Amino acid sequence: MKTIQFLIPVCCLTLCLSCKQQEKKQTTSKDTIEKVAETPKSSGLSYAEISVKEGGKWVNRKYEGGGAFKNVTHLDVPKEHTDHSYYIRYEGPGWETDKVGYRLYLDWRNAIDIFGKKTHEKVLPQVGQDNFDSYHEMSNWGMDILKAGKSLGIGSIGRYSDGKVLHFENVEATMASVDNSDQKSTVEVNYTGWETAGDKIDLKSELTIKPGDRYTKHTVTASKAISGLSTGIVKFDAIKLIQKTSANGKWAYIASYGEQTLVPDKLGMALFYNTASVNEVVNGSDDHLVVFNPSTEAISFYFLGAWEKEKDGIKNQQEFLSYINGLLKELNSNNQLP
Repeated sequence: MKTIQFLIPVCCLTLCLSCKQQEKKQTTSKDTIEKVAETPKSSGLSYAEISVKEGGKWVNRKYEGGGAFKNVTHLDVPKEHTDHSYYIRYEGPGWETDKVGYRLYLDWRNAIDIFGKKTHEKVLPQVGQDNFDSYHEMSNWGMDILKAGKSLGIGSIGRYSDGKVLHFENVEATMASVDNSDQKSTVEVNYTGWETAGDKIDLKSELTIKPGDRYTKHTVTASKAISGLSTGIVKFDAIKLIQKTSANGKWAYIASYGEQTLVPDKLGMALFYNTASVNEVVNGSDDHLVVFNPSTEAISFYFLGAWEKEKDGIKNQQEFLSYINGLLKELNSNNQLP
């Protein structure tokens, strides 16, 4: 009888410990799954997001108060929003792969900036969380590196008219959305009633990046055929413009390499365009510009940045030129990049 009385608590204790171990094992497995989901392996990373602040209020075109930022898949940009409104985390949508990140100023500037990455891991969810513009300072993951200034940055859209680039000061409405899949990540922006030089049009912009790539494919569609629709890369007086056309004459690029970052250190930038869609290449006051022919058909081009501090990346101009010339050969053979 005493033996039975002794065995009962022992069995209960053993069962309890077993349950706790099983519970601990299950919790650990769940935590691991969530961690893997939050930080994809570099071989399969592409990611896009847009994040806005909640709980505050608009005061003189600035968003004051509020708590944490919340990621959304769709955003109708408030009429009050402008540059440095403190409403959208890092001021617009962002997209990245294991090699590089980009962001679009979702305001009148409409420029695209570059996030240089020192890691292969996903970084955008942490950018700008601790302080609104902390990404201008070097951190473990990298930083915002491009000196965009008054330019289009790299690969964004403006209108070249009377020797000037017109940005997006006058737009009736702007809508942005993001989408992520195993194959690609996409940012789509729809501008309604963009008014420049006496014309008012709607413009659709689709930015797509695939896992493992540096380059973004940018496809734009205008509701009306207007002259001067353009893209480009920021111009620095001390940096020479590099140009090359493919063997079959169908594709070309403009590029630059040198100290053109906030650090400063070396950065390569390139923009690939279909020659049949382009009217001229122009040196503007702030940009090397590619000016498209008037059209309502979709126009696609590619742009990229390659930073010398990128992990396992391109370290000098010779490597950069070899890389972009390889992409030009791909376009020459297949009329598109993979």
